[in-house]
Amino acid sequence: QVQLVESGGGLVQAGGSLRLSCAASGSIFRINSMAWYRQAPGNQRDLVAAIQSGGSTNYASSVKGRFTISRDNAKNTVYLQMDSLTPEDTAVYYCYASLATVAGSPYYKYWGQGTQVTVSS
Repeated sequence: QVQLVESGGGLVQAGGSLRLSCAASGSIFRINSMAWYRQAPGNQRDLVAAIQSGGSTNYASSVKGRFTISRDNAKNTVYLQMDSLTPEDTAVYYCYASLATVAGSPYYKYWGQGTQVTVSS
């Protein structure tokens, strides 16, 4: 069984920084893409940033230049460094991974439980 466990959320003032972490554990053969999504109340879940196994990244336009996604393949962990936070960044942040549990098996999508990020003005 695969688990994605997030940490690092919390309350921060506008202009501040937070660093989210997400560690994947369990029966993992290979992880392809990892990403962070966020969902504010009443909104859909949107992509914040994604990183492929080779290191290529993409970002939502609203966070480009402020957020940085990275990963440690040896630890099956993805990070999201969030700087210059604004109240509009307030949301539940979810970790995502596309991974295979055994060699030759399909890649499936897995989600973390979410971590709350609140930015006060």
